[in-house]
Amino acid sequence: MSNATRREFLQFAGAALMSAALPKVASAEETWSSGTERPAFMLPEGAIDCHMHIYDDRFPVAPGTTLRPPDATAAQYRLLQTRLGLKRNVVVTPSTYGTDNRCTLEAIRQFGGNARGVAVIDSSVSDAELRSLDRGGIRAIRFNLSYPGATTLDMLAPLAARISDLGWHIELVVQGARLPELERHLSALPCALVIDHIAHVPQPGGLSSDALRTARRLVEKGKTWITLSGPYVDSKTGAPAYEDVAPVAKTLIDMAPERMLWGSDWPHPTEKTHKPDDASLLDTFAGWIGRPDWQHLIFVTNPAKLYGFV
Repeated sequence: MSNATRREFLQFAGAALMSAALPKVASAEETWSSGTERPAFMLPEGAIDCHMHIYDDRFPVAPGTTLRPPDATAAQYRLLQTRLGLKRNVVVTPSTYGTDNRCTLEAIRQFGGNARGVAVIDSSVSDAELRSLDRGGIRAIRFNLSYPGATTLDMLAPLAARISDLGWHIELVVQGARLPELERHLSALPCALVIDHIAHVPQPGGLSSDALRTARRLVEKGKTWITLSGPYVDSKTGAPAYEDVAPVAKTLIDMAPERMLWGSDWPHPTEKTHKPDDASLLDTFAGWIGRPDWQHLIFVTNPAKLYGFV
């Protein structure tokens, strides 16, 4: 072998070894997230993603459901966890499965002690079923009043009364414009309430809206929490700064950091054509929170208390 040939061989072999040693960069189809970089913000130890979903076609979808994303598995979510520096999470049953919580329970089992869950139930649920869900890691029930589905407003008070003894809470997703008409029902709940997606305060004009005023009154009463998640749903200005949503989020954070949570909303089921960059989203939320002590509250302390992590 000539010297030139030997050099070419060594260069090729070295490049091959380096390529083999490099970690595989997961594609957006594998993680349901755009981008590959890690966030600039380092999550504190024990951080909890309070709002994410698992989709698995082994489980049947509810009749008439309109949101039917492709599979987004626990293994795929773990890729995102590695990228964000995250170990604990809350699996929320999506509207896709109606009141069938088997997909969520199986995901909690796969995640082990690092996960809790939010189920969807209706008035037909038995006390034995509630106890079984509790043993499976469920700590709340979800009311999606944005679309016709398994849960309705008339179920809210009776189910809230039944779950309060378990220490569970209600998680609500609803258009922010409807919050004023729902305020008296939500104020009367005997258990804690979580309003998802920054209370869906509508844009433009969110900062001066009745929706924000209602959300603030509910939070001030001490039993309502807001999840900082999904700013893309209501924003009209868009990523990465979400300049219209930012003042709303900061108002709520500044008012009651002890009542704020954070959720990735992975795999972003409402975003069908382009998935957000989860690292950039996390940096945005961390920037809105600002203070390190508040960041620890919102990413660790608040959700650990609410969802019963130890």
